[in-house]
Amino acid sequence: MEFPQSRFHSRLEFCPECGSVLPRPGPPSSICCPRCSFCLQCSGFEGRSVRSRLQFNGLGLGWGRGGGGPSPQEGPTVDLRCPRCGHEGLWFRTRQTRSADEGQSVFYTCPRCRFQEKEDS
Repeated sequence: MEFPQSRFHSRLEFCPECGSVLPRPGPPSSICCPRCSFCLQCSGFEGRSVRSRLQFNGLGLGWGRGGGGPSPQEGPTVDLRCPRCGHEGLWFRTRQTRSADEGQSVFYTCPRCRFQEKEDS
């Protein structure tokens, strides 16, 4: 099987044609890009090393699924009443939870009872 040569030179972990991340070399004798189907022979990777590092955010940050709500220093206050305890003044933060052409979601948190609700714009 004949393998085409790329016009570009790139780092080993990226496709030299389109720039996509290449899968790790495995048992097959070639590596094919999942995006543009450009293939490289695994023999070209012999004697070379590719290092990668994966770092996860801590669970105590309060953003995403794992943490609690924001602390008082982390969010501005809006003049709304908590539907659960009646406290006046809720913290809020915004996140882009849907596609970029849609509005942001606003998350409100009561500083007293930690009740949370979400409003989609």
